[in-house]
Order: sequence, then structure tokens, then C-alpha cells
Amino acid sequence: MVGQSDETTKSSDARERLLTAAYQLFSQRGVQAVGIDAIIERSGVARQTMYRHFASKQELVLAFLERREELWTRDWLEAEVARRASGPGEQLLAIFDVFDEWFRLPDFEGCSFINVLLEHPNGEDPVHRAAAAYLAGIRQFLEDLARQGGIPDARGFAREWHILMKGSIVAAGEGDREAALRAKKIAGVFLEAATGTPGTGAPRRRPRKRPAASRASR
Repeated sequence: MVGQSDETTKSSDARERLLTAAYQLFSQRGVQAVGIDAIIERSGVARQTMYRHFASKQELVLAFLERREELWTRDWLEAEVARRASGPGEQLLAIFDVFDEWFRLPDFEGCSFINVLLEHPNGEDPVHRAAAAYLAGIRQFLEDLARQGGIPDARGFAREWHILMKGSIVAAGEGDREAALRAKKIAGVFLEAATGTPGTGAPRRRPRKRPAASRASR
């Protein structure tokens, strides 16, 4: 029984090393540019062992996207927004304060979900569908905040707010480190129009916390 437990632990450790290596490489370089050999080399796991855990690169990419949703969306974005502001309107605006700090990191890597969609444009591709689903999960978070804030068309509002978020990420990728602050100005006007209350008051910034996504890529 002890030997069986040891084997289970080794197997779990190997899978985690593979996923950690894939996370680092896919986040930094994109999915298409990273081959299996690079992941094997960084993880230190044998090729045969890798294929026992992930039958194909596609399976590894899908696992990466799931981990990205856990670390980036849940553990970083949603958690930071909740930490910085209490009311739904303030939380919606706080997204851009969180983004502002993210955009200014020297290793800013952009949104992996957007990157994967661009790399896999076929809507029938399982990887494309997975990335789109994780982006939809972010919109659901926005919709929940909008509904809590009493915005009548919460779903439509969430889609429009998400466009501002994604646009600011792309602008930051172009080199505009002020993109989040520019988007926040637009968002404040938009929020005020949707709620009928002033929406430009920004929550105070708190000490900078690196995104979980960036910490995980170290």
C-alpha cells in the first residue's frame, strides 16, 4: 500500500509539473508557438509520462485554460475586485484599477483567452470553444454585479462592459500603459448613464498585488 501511495504521489507531481510548465510557456508565448518538446524540457518529465497524463497537446491546452480561469479570473481578478470595493458599481470600476496595475507589469502577457481565440479562429475547435466559455464566465461575473446594482438590462450591460475590458487589454498589448485609465473614464460615463448615479468616483488604490497569473508563471 505504501508503494502504491508513492506512485500516486509521483504521478500527481508529474502532472502538476507538466501543467505548471505549460502554464508558464503558453501564457508568455502563446499556444501555437510552444511545442511539446519545450514543455517536456521545462517540466523535466519524460515524454512517455507526459502522454500518460495528456494524450495530446490539445488536452494540455484545455487543462491550461482551466488553470488560467482558476488563477487569473477567480483567484486574481474577482478576488482583487472584491478586496478593493464593496458596492457593485465600485467593483465594476475597480476592474480597471486592477487592470492598470497589471498593464504596468514588465511581464504583462495579455489575456490568454483572447490570444487562444485568435490562434484558433474555428468556432468548432474544442480549444476555441473552451476559451470562449471562459470569457463568457467573466461576462457572467459582470452581469451579476450589474444585476446587484439594479441595472435593468444586466446581460446587455455586461457585454458592453466586457468590450471595454477586452479593448483595454488589446490597447495595453499595443504598448498603451494608460489603457485601463482611459477605459475607466469611458466606463464611468457608461455606468452613470445605466444607473442614473455618478459613476466616476474611483476606489482608493491599495498596495499593489501581482496577478496570480504572473506569479504562477515564475
